[in-house]
Amino acid sequence: MLADDAVLPREGLVALLDRFGHRVVASVGDSATLAAAVAEHRPDVVITDVRMPPTFTDEGLRTAVALRAERPGLPVLVLSQYVATAYAAKLLESTDSGGVGYLLKDRVLDVGDFVEGVERVAAGGCVIEPEVVRQLITRRNDPLGRLTPREREVLALMAEGRSNAAITKRLMVSEKVVGKHINAIFTKLDLPADSTEDHRRVRAVLAYLRA
Repeated sequence: MLADDAVLPREGLVALLDRFGHRVVASVGDSATLAAAVAEHRPDVVITDVRMPPTFTDEGLRTAVALRAERPGLPVLVLSQYVATAYAAKLLESTDSGGVGYLLKDRVLDVGDFVEGVERVAAGGCVIEPEVVRQLITRRNDPLGRLTPREREVLALMAEGRSNAAITKRLMVSEKVVGKHINAIFTKLDLPADSTEDHRRVRAVLAYLRA
């Protein structure tokens, strides 16, 4: 299901997803219609913009958060030019109840990667643009007291969306050492071991943002 007030981008996404073998059950232009369409069609994944009528502020994202609260596990991918920080944090906090994503339109450089991201969210995974995390993290300056300086450094790199291999290269240590730091971060932040690796990484970053 797609929600975007701009007709051409919305219909372009319909055509793109159809080309990759996916069926768009509804394509809407405002948040009220989105909520009604979700109730009617029960889609596998919702793709929504942030700014939609009537005020063009954050209706799409607020509706996404509300839909996730009403229907835990509903996969939602936010696709927008903007980061609405307050509701973005609330949306990302719900990763354990199902797939969630937040991508910025001007940073989507490959349609195949985008469709793969949609499929990943629909399957219960997480897809988060590093710039979204960076904009959220600028709102917080105090590190978590339980983490060592090196663990805080690793967590900051995780917040930038870097993989273990990229963190290894940046810090010039072995990947085994990076893995130990990440496991220590998970333990100190009380993140359950039965969650997926993606969810634990996202929740670790969110814990840092809220500190």
